[in-house]
Amino acid sequence: MAVSHCFSRAASAFTAVLLFSFGCVAASHIEVTVENFLRVLTGRIPPSTPRSKRLLSDDRSNILIYMTGHGGNGFLKFQDSEEITNIELADAFEQMWQKRRYNELLFIIDTCQGASMYERFYSPNIMALASSQVGEDSLSHQPDPAIGVHLMDRYTFYVLEFLEEINPASQTNMNDLFQVCPKSLCVSTPGHRTDLFQRDPKNVLITDFFGSVRKVEITTETINLQQDSEIMESSYKEDQMDEELMEPLKYAEQLPVAQIIHQKPKLKDWHPPGGFILGLWALIIMVFFKTYGIKHMKFIF
Repeated sequence: MAVSHCFSRAASAFTAVLLFSFGCVAASHIEVTVENFLRVLTGRIPPSTPRSKRLLSDDRSNILIYMTGHGGNGFLKFQDSEEITNIELADAFEQMWQKRRYNELLFIIDTCQGASMYERFYSPNIMALASSQVGEDSLSHQPDPAIGVHLMDRYTFYVLEFLEEINPASQTNMNDLFQVCPKSLCVSTPGHRTDLFQRDPKNVLITDFFGSVRKVEITTETINLQQDSEIMESSYKEDQMDEELMEPLKYAEQLPVAQIIHQKPKLKDWHPPGGFILGLWALIIMVFFKTYGIKHMKFIF
């Protein structure tokens, strides 16, 4: 069964999204680190890691890894705080091959000097594409005057435009993908590497990686599920017994929120404002002057 997996990884300030054939899981901003990325690829993750955050691949899986962000000659930035190098990436792919974690791997990178990221690859069955050659910048596309930034890179824009026309029954091959963004559109020179890949690119369909179509293996053998169902039933009964023996949970005493909310607010003691007394005296003196005049001031002092 050929399973297609995809990593979509914006390597600067972004929220990573892992797209598997099993579903979609979003990794938080904090989880997107070089270490976590390499651990997911190589399977070196804690046993407590949920299945939704594992790369559940084997030697029959086709894997697509897409990376984009700020980079340079031989490195790509993650969150503008750390970098992954082409040597680290090449070694991770070799570990995947040794552990039989992929059948074929398609690597696409959209960054400045992107071709430098696949120069060190040495594992078999890897096909790599990049948006620019060594010494070239990868330029942006679609500026938004409202926020003053570009919304997408040129290479990513034209690749996405090409892929939107692909359907599960499409016969489009990898040679067509190589031509989607010529230098006249990308300004940079896209590159690709196929010497490690065993098949001819013209015989490799786009849907082998992008289609997410599962191939079903048909068997004529009879599979007995009775034993498994009995095991599941016995384990379910054991769980029920454990729950019955367990002491009921008790919640900690909480604040009487309902009583606090319905309490009437306490009336504050009224005090005249600071200038009130001074203003009152000024009013009394003005009335006195108006009534008796200045000659009666001696009766006040």
